[in-house]
Amino acid sequence: MKLSTKGRYGVKAMLDLAIHNSEGHISLKSIAERQDLSENYLEQLFATLRKAGIVKSIRGAQGGYTLAQSPENITVGSILRALEGSLAPVECVTESEPTQCERSGACVTKLIWERIRDRVNEVVDSITLEDLVDQYRKLNTKDEFIYYI
Repeated sequence: MKLSTKGRYGVKAMLDLAIHNSEGHISLKSIAERQDLSENYLEQLFATLRKAGIVKSIRGAQGGYTLAQSPENITVGSILRALEGSLAPVECVTESEPTQCERSGACVTKLIWERIRDRVNEVVDSITLEDLVDQYRKLNTKDEFIYYI
């Protein structure tokens, strides 16, 4: 399975929003600059995320976006499914309206695709934005100790 730029950029942008969540409403321009992404593309992604209830928006000069829930309640899975749709590897095992082929009743490989779908969903649903923020802070803290000899 390969994620499109929608999923990859969406997770990056949502992590940025979660990191700066305490600053109030964050403009897409500031996210785009920090993450080196297209602001126009982010507008499309955030419109989808807003419709999914993952972010809230405020218009105006002091407007921007904020998380609709706390970071520990937003999973990577919810972000990816909002932007990408089903994370199933093939159409015959999507969660909603799977396509049926002529061999579906005796298809042994369908079991493989279902297990892959289930494990992918299990992994992305077990990771929250809070987990990513914590990992970001661990990786981006510098030693604040100064040693004098």
